[in-house]
Amino acid sequence: MSSEDAALEALAVLGDPVRRGLYRHVSGTPDEVGRDAAAEAAGISRSLAAFHLDKLVEAGLLEVSFRRLSGRSGPGAGRPAKLYRRAEGERAVSVPPRSYDTAGRLLAEVVERAGLDGELQAAARADGEAGGEASGDGTDPVEVLRARGFEPFWDAGTLRLNNCPFHALADQFPALVCGMNLAGIEGLLAGLKGGQGWTAEMDPLPRGCCVALRPADDEN
Repeated sequence: MSSEDAALEALAVLGDPVRRGLYRHVSGTPDEVGRDAAAEAAGISRSLAAFHLDKLVEAGLLEVSFRRLSGRSGPGAGRPAKLYRRAEGERAVSVPPRSYDTAGRLLAEVVERAGLDGELQAAARADGEAGGEASGDGTDPVEVLRARGFEPFWDAGTLRLNNCPFHALADQFPALVCGMNLAGIEGLLAGLKGGQGWTAEMDPLPRGCCVALRPADDEN
């Protein structure tokens, strides 16, 4: 099966509103999600949640692991729970087919070879600031980041980003793309009326974005 066909099949699986909701819940949660928690979030039975979660696994959209949630081991510890998390692979489709990923890779190679990191960061910062200013007064930075696909979540007093919208390029050009990403978020905070008092810094997650944010008062 071609990658285009696989992407189309994955999109077809997400056509069901229950599966779509379950996928959004699992992909937006930083930790692995069990069937009970997924069922509660979707407002459906555990058996129905299990059915749809496994369909998402078959489509390559979720991955599975097994772990005892009690933390105990040995006899009497119970069976390991089946847990779900977003699959690392990406699914992209365009009709007719386009190759934006190739263009992005080539552009990143040129910028890196030419040593234009500073110029790229300046452009990203200006773009982020313009986007922040266009968001209007009183806009919550968390909601702006969520709308841009970063999937923010609170980790104590730190706002972490569960998803990197530039994941494929960041894997190939980590310093270049992470520097661009940080500059873009700094610009966004500068442009947002509600972004004053926030700071952004490099603090990579094992699975997620390289940037973390903190409000000046350390309150969420």
